[in-house]
Amino acid sequence: MFIPKLYRSEDFDVMRKIIKENSFALLISSADKIRATHSMMMLNEDDPENAYIETHISRANPQAKVLKNGDEVLCDFLGAHTYISSSWYDHINVSTWNYEAVQIYGKVELMDHDELYAHLDKLTSKYEKLQQCPMMVKDMGREFVEKEMKGAFGIKIIPTEIFIKQKLSQNRKEADFDNIINQLEQSDDNARKIAAKMKLIKK
Repeated sequence: MFIPKLYRSEDFDVMRKIIKENSFALLISSADKIRATHSMMMLNEDDPENAYIETHISRANPQAKVLKNGDEVLCDFLGAHTYISSSWYDHINVSTWNYEAVQIYGKVELMDHDELYAHLDKLTSKYEKLQQCPMMVKDMGREFVEKEMKGAFGIKIIPTEIFIKQKLSQNRKEADFDNIINQLEQSDDNARKIAAKMKLIKK
């Protein structure tokens, strides 16, 4: 990912937030050809010094048929994003797009049976706990879950490079920056999210 210095972040709390809020991300590989699969991803920080991404895809997916231990993959997370109109500046310029993104390159480690079971348990708990009548893995019965697991291909991605980008109009003078925020606050949810993030970097 191309990141001009102005938009580059080293804030891992920003990274965690982007991943948490945008967990349905792209798993990209090139073991035999370029392949990409949208999948649910989680940041595992049980050992903060050795954090990694965990996910799973269908075992029937052609990508699962070629991935093996040690292969390099890219996890691509797109955060909040919105259009920025040039009409919001006090001078003639071009329109653009503000956004946050995280890209993590890493090496594949295939999950064993117990790791996959634990991963599915955590993933289910994360989203089911928000439901009115949660259906947790323990409620399904181990025999049923293990039968369904046969169709899942569990992967851990051990990071080798991490890129965090926040393109939030940092190149604009204060009056234009403030007007962009004002315009975004009158728009849709994604625009308002970007406005809130712009306010944070202004402080």
